Amino acid sequence: MTSPISPSSNSSAHTLGTCSLFYVIFISAVAAIGGFLFGFDSGVINGTVSALGNTFNSSSVATGFNVASVLLGCALGALAAGPLADKFGRRAIMIVTAIIFAVSAFGSGIADSSAEFIFYRLFGGLGIGAASVLAPAYIAEVAPASLRGRLATLQQLAIVLGLFAAFLSNYLIANAAGGAEGILMLDLAAWRWMFWAELVPAGLFLIGVLFIPESPRYLVAQGKLKHAKTVFNKISNDNADTQISDVKQSLQSDKKPSIRDLFIDGSKKVHPIVWVGVALSVFQQFVGINVVFYYGSELWQAAGFDESQSLFINVLAGTTNILSTFIAIALVDKVGRKPLLLVGSLGMFISLSALTYTFGSAGLDEAGKLALSENMGTFALIMANLFVVFFGLSWGPIVWVLLGEMFNNRIRGAALAVAASAQWIANFAITMTFPIMLGSIGLAGAYGFYALSAFISVFFVVKYIKETRGMKLESM
Repeated sequence: MTSPISPSSNSSAHTLGTCSLFYVIFISAVAAIGGFLFGFDSGVINGTVSALGNTFNSSSVATGFNVASVLLGCALGALAAGPLADKFGRRAIMIVTAIIFAVSAFGSGIADSSAEFIFYRLFGGLGIGAASVLAPAYIAEVAPASLRGRLATLQQLAIVLGLFAAFLSNYLIANAAGGAEGILMLDLAAWRWMFWAELVPAGLFLIGVLFIPESPRYLVAQGKLKHAKTVFNKISNDNADTQISDVKQSLQSDKKPSIRDLFIDGSKKVHPIVWVGVALSVFQQFVGINVVFYYGSELWQAAGFDESQSLFINVLAGTTNILSTFIAIALVDKVGRKPLLLVGSLGMFISLSALTYTFGSAGLDEAGKLALSENMGTFALIMANLFVVFFGLSWGPIVWVLLGEMFNNRIRGAALAVAASAQWIANFAITMTFPIMLGSIGLAGAYGFYALSAFISVFFVVKYIKETRGMKLESM
């Protein structure tokens, strides 16, 4: 069986040649390590929520902020990454991002107070936000149109692999120490080692970025045509001069890209395509996927499972997410972006509605926690994983594919930054409000809101999303 992005998987891929194709896959995969760190850094908090609350004596609201604080940094990092990448280059900012990840991972593990922990998480958020912009932009700019969808989904595959790695390392570390608050090596709490595990991929990302070229489309925008020609010759068999001419024409002038390009002819009206990108980002978060990934352990304990079972369920959800992402990789350049989004929206609405009913009809035990029967507990697990499947084959990867390719060359960096920043703000809102909703309207109320968001997203996709499969970036 051939790989989804192997030379034989698409006839138009033959124009690249085997060496060029594997070089493009390599540099795309290196950029996607930023996505792995994005996923790991986002998911590592999952197994540490209770331990952090106990260590820092946090209230439920403060605990929510411990989890959600990173997302404020993400919003700022995403907003800044686009303009900075347009000014200094995608590669240079990726190097800075790798360093930020390493500092944040180390600092989060040594924190002795809630304020210190929040500082390092906010700092790490800058790296996550930047990675959420840089990887899809870079991959879209080096990938051929025939394979761009599949190569762009490497970003989401890396994110879910990072989430899975975080869930698995949390599970193994907690088991070795007898819990997240247990003592491990050097007489330090296990939850600290959960954060320090991120230092390994951060180091690999830093090394890898040193071996990839700058985006040729960025180089053209900066007037570095000789360098751009060299890169185009490495990643494509098409005539480099023709490609440079196409990029220059799409830029429309000698003026370098800036945030002002998001507005129509210097007016105060933002280009409609930017609002579509923002809405894509917000809907991706409002379906509640990150509640599963950030609060999975807390969620399943609230549903009656113990800590060890809850951490294992996280690993199961991470595995499901990875497998469903491979489905997206196989289909995105064959079926298209819009059909996958529609299937995902409908599937998420059905599975979330089932979870809403399940949690709403459950009774309470003597401790006041939800008490699901064995059959209902199994049904809830199936529906939760079905929700992850539908998200993983659609809104998870496809949003990043579209954000990387739907904007034209002039506005890509700035527009992607705005859309990704909106995504992190929406993520913060959902993450911060979940503990509050859990205590006020319960799991059923929270999941009812997520189900409603999935339902509305169906109509948004039908009306506003245009298919981009097979189009060149210069045609956007």
